[in-house]
Amino acid sequence: MDKAEQVIRSLLALAEIEVNGPQPWDIQVHDKRFYQRVLAHTSLGLGESYMDGWWDCPSLDQMMDRIMRANLRDKVKQSFSIKVNALMARLINRQSSARAFIIGEQHYDLGNDLYRAMLDKRLNYTCAYWQDAKTLDDAQEAKLELVCQKIGIHPGMRILELGCGWGSFAKYAAEKYDAHVLGVTVSKEQVQLGMQLCDGLPVELRFQDYREVQGTYDAVISIGVMEHVGYKNYRTYMQVVDRCLKPGGIAFIHTIGSNVKRTSGDPWTDRYIFPNGMLPSIAQLGRAMEGLFVMEDWHNIGPHYDRTLMAWHDNFTNAWPQLKGKYGARFERMWRYYLLSSAGGFRSRTNQLWQIVMTRPGTPQPDCRFS
Repeated sequence: MDKAEQVIRSLLALAEIEVNGPQPWDIQVHDKRFYQRVLAHTSLGLGESYMDGWWDCPSLDQMMDRIMRANLRDKVKQSFSIKVNALMARLINRQSSARAFIIGEQHYDLGNDLYRAMLDKRLNYTCAYWQDAKTLDDAQEAKLELVCQKIGIHPGMRILELGCGWGSFAKYAAEKYDAHVLGVTVSKEQVQLGMQLCDGLPVELRFQDYREVQGTYDAVISIGVMEHVGYKNYRTYMQVVDRCLKPGGIAFIHTIGSNVKRTSGDPWTDRYIFPNGMLPSIAQLGRAMEGLFVMEDWHNIGPHYDRTLMAWHDNFTNAWPQLKGKYGARFERMWRYYLLSSAGGFRSRTNQLWQIVMTRPGTPQPDCRFS
């Protein structure tokens, strides 16, 4: 047994994970090069070696839950390349206007067939709300209704949605409450399909960066865009909301959040899933809204994302026989790793899901349902 294998085995033991062990969370190593690769490249090496078939795990979500609870990420020395990437994230604005459409091209435009197979019938690609729901469809509708209640929705309300996806919220708000919704997204595929789904409703979806939006609205919301904004632009985001919000209006943010302040995302996720993505902390968002908004409510529903991701994984697995001809075996391992490792992140409470309601200073506290 070489030194790299000794180190990795001892680290995994801290999380009660055994190499080639009998438990569903134990790792099954097929290629001895795995140990040096993970030691050299940490999370990037772990994910890439899984994509390459160097190891497997019967319950990848349970394994990642244990790894994150044991905080193994901070127990391994970061590679030079990862340090360089972190430095570049400090030196340049990786989420600038010029780079805003990269995430749309590389992730959200992968294929509407993939997302229609994986998601609920309304195509919500954000955390569902399982409080009283038993199915993914019901849980996603419950999430949409919760958002509507938190912003005090009413007929004729004009709503700006920054990062609208395929228009799931816009369609729900227009159908049920006769709200008028303008949504913007950096995905051409989302706009094309979303406008078809919202045909005949007072909904407009635009292919546009959130920074370019003009006009004023009764509510300005985002459901899953803050993860793409970047720490250099959190203040800019808040200023856009302030600029577009009518006097007495209400703002709402639904975002994944980190327990600690970071300035770059996970290296594997950044390379393969969400380029230029990163998770905000409470401190970063608080500083960005300071002087512009009063925080009316901050609701954490992080555990609901674990269940949502597992439902997406089930749907993806069931649909894979129809998808594999287009996407291929390596994509299947990559996507499975993405969904299950993300579920582990929420199960371990490493990541959170926040819903934040804000108003401007001096605005009477809104009479809305906050939970």
